[in-house]
Amino acid sequence: MTDLINNLIAIAQILLAVLSGFFVAFTLSLVIWTYRDIRSRSRDVFAHILAALIVLLFNVPGLVIYLILRPKETLAEAYERALEEEALLQDIEEKQACPGCKQPVQPDYMVCPNCHTKLRKPCVHCGRLLHLKWNICPYCGTSQVAPPVPVPVGEEASPDDTQ
Repeated sequence: MTDLINNLIAIAQILLAVLSGFFVAFTLSLVIWTYRDIRSRSRDVFAHILAALIVLLFNVPGLVIYLILRPKETLAEAYERALEEEALLQDIEEKQACPGCKQPVQPDYMVCPNCHTKLRKPCVHCGRLLHLKWNICPYCGTSQVAPPVPVPVGEEASPDDTQ
């Protein structure tokens, strides 16, 4: 009978050692997973250590607490979302609209097809389209100020003609 009890105690000790090893390995794997996960979600070193300690101290309930409190997106996902938002904003900003009716217009339109507002003017020398406020053509360097109209000799402008 004592041999049977000794055998049962030996089996229980082996079983306890295997279960203890499994528990330690499981806890260690949870801590490592948590540490790696929080590193992908935050740059704060204090948060990295705190998350790993919570899981180390409380095991599975600590993991549940971490999963509740962790940031919802990784740093890579936040970066991708920021890039997408920036690209969308650039698309919105690059689309030109008519100042008169706010309808979309193409960059090479001289007038708005909807409200006939003048959008651009052609260069007097090269004919390229210019902004209305430009005084000089950036393409050919020609001044856009119209020269004064010469008055023919013998015909002087009278004060009544200007009214």
